[in-house]
Amino acid sequence: MEYILQPWPWYVSGPFIALIMFFLIYFGKTFGMSSNLRTLCSIGGAGKKIEFFDFDWKAQLWNLVVVLGAIIGGFIAHQFLSIPTNIDLNPKTIESLSQLGFENAGKSLLPAELYSWDAVLSLKGILILIIGGFLVGFGTRYAGGCTSGHAITGLSSLQRPSLIAVIGFFIGGLIMTHLVFPLIFG
Repeated sequence: MEYILQPWPWYVSGPFIALIMFFLIYFGKTFGMSSNLRTLCSIGGAGKKIEFFDFDWKAQLWNLVVVLGAIIGGFIAHQFLSIPTNIDLNPKTIESLSQLGFENAGKSLLPAELYSWDAVLSLKGILILIIGGFLVGFGTRYAGGCTSGHAITGLSSLQRPSLIAVIGFFIGGLIMTHLVFPLIFG
């Protein structure tokens, strides 16, 4: 009998996330990936020049373990737990992506038009990385955290600013998907 790997269903992964959040809240910790960039900059000495990075980074080492776990877990999932398969996209989405120049829409999780070295190292790819990186950095600083921090930690601890930030993330995602993405690739 052949064992087919499937993603964990929400009723398994959801309670695990809730359990982890319970422990983080219990121990007075918050979760978010963007705070790790601040920690790494502080470790690198940025606190000597910029006050924002001047803090006790050793208190955040536990969060760097989360990043290391995400990297190792992603590698394990990709190398050992993934089966190349088509993505079950809506036919209208496949048609829209095909009109934007995506040749294998629904055939790959990471389309070559975005994730190949040729695409990344092109002028358009470099500009997207620079502008996108700036916008993500500005947005996480302006919002006081990233999507994972607000959506997981902030919402689970019933913080109104996190609810507002998450609504903003969704609105931004809709604007990107329906207005900006077609301009870039149309």
